[in-house]
Amino acid sequence: MNGPITRDALQAVPSRWDSDEDDVLICCQVRQETHDVKSFLFRPRSPGLIRFLPGQFLTLELEVDGETVNRCYTISSPPTRPDTLSITVKRVPGGKVSNWLHDHLAPGMSLRALGPNGDFSCALHPAGKYLFLSGGSGITPLMSMSRSFHDLGEDRDVVFVHSARTPTDIIFRRELGLLAANQPHFRTAFVCEGRGGEAEWAAPTGYLDLQLLARIAPDFGEREVFCCGPAPYMAAVRALLTEGGFDMARYHEESFSFADLPSDPAEEDSTSAGVTTCETVGFSVEFSKSGHTVACAPGQKVLEAARVAGLRLPSSCAKGMCGTCKSRLVSGEVHMEHGGGIRQREIDQGYILPCCSTPLSDLVIER
Repeated sequence: MNGPITRDALQAVPSRWDSDEDDVLICCQVRQETHDVKSFLFRPRSPGLIRFLPGQFLTLELEVDGETVNRCYTISSPPTRPDTLSITVKRVPGGKVSNWLHDHLAPGMSLRALGPNGDFSCALHPAGKYLFLSGGSGITPLMSMSRSFHDLGEDRDVVFVHSARTPTDIIFRRELGLLAANQPHFRTAFVCEGRGGEAEWAAPTGYLDLQLLARIAPDFGEREVFCCGPAPYMAAVRALLTEGGFDMARYHEESFSFADLPSDPAEEDSTSAGVTTCETVGFSVEFSKSGHTVACAPGQKVLEAARVAGLRLPSSCAKGMCGTCKSRLVSGEVHMEHGGGIRQREIDQGYILPCCSTPLSDLVIER
């Protein structure tokens, strides 16, 4: 609940939290999961139940060093605990947002959030048996799914295989043991690159390969697979599953890769100021802050046209879900098919997502 636990508070039925109506979340707790991973718990500033599918993500809007930055983080808590939600963040060396969260975000502080969004969820792919594969902080959406099964008393047939650097880097290690103890059909397996300081560690060391996966889950070919982790990890998983003859139609993955892209295309060496032409006649797109103008072919998205011209705009999902590329449309008209990464009031204020916007006229964008 969002206050003292009283009889009246328990009997009250809060409305559903809607980020379009009130996008402020209050940090109510910070938990140290490993030496470089923290979980941040949030609640709405007014009583509200947070509804989402296990595995979905939230887009945070943060003020870091005087700059508004958007980042997507998968929700690690389950929807069965709707008064709060949590994200679990690994500190990335040099990472602007992860370091700010670890060093500054504390209980009582507030931030803006958009969502939840995303279609990486076991709820959308019901199956008799699941195989969860995660690497590092990619464990978070699969933990949300696992917690959901546990809270609902659904003893699903799940094999959860997590890869980490060392045993001390296994996020939610003790809780996964509890989930396995409470559910006979929920099994965990850990694969660590090395033992670290745990000389008695008896689980496999090295990297997950087809032979090891076949030992852990001999029936992996019969399971619905959900995978999340760093890009090289997921590429390796795809390769080993393909080698093992797995039907990739039952493979699902999720990841967000946020490079620290410059906010001003003029910072790039690859493009000089002026007009970049395109062979196909379309519409012009002027970026008012940088002074660049690019040609956008018929049916081409603004972000794609900018990239073809050598410009780098802040972006991540490229699917209209995360809101990273949000920009103000100074003039012109677009057709935008977004996936939840922008609020209606922001659209009413003249903002667009270039990644999913197709020009219907010449445009001027504040970038």
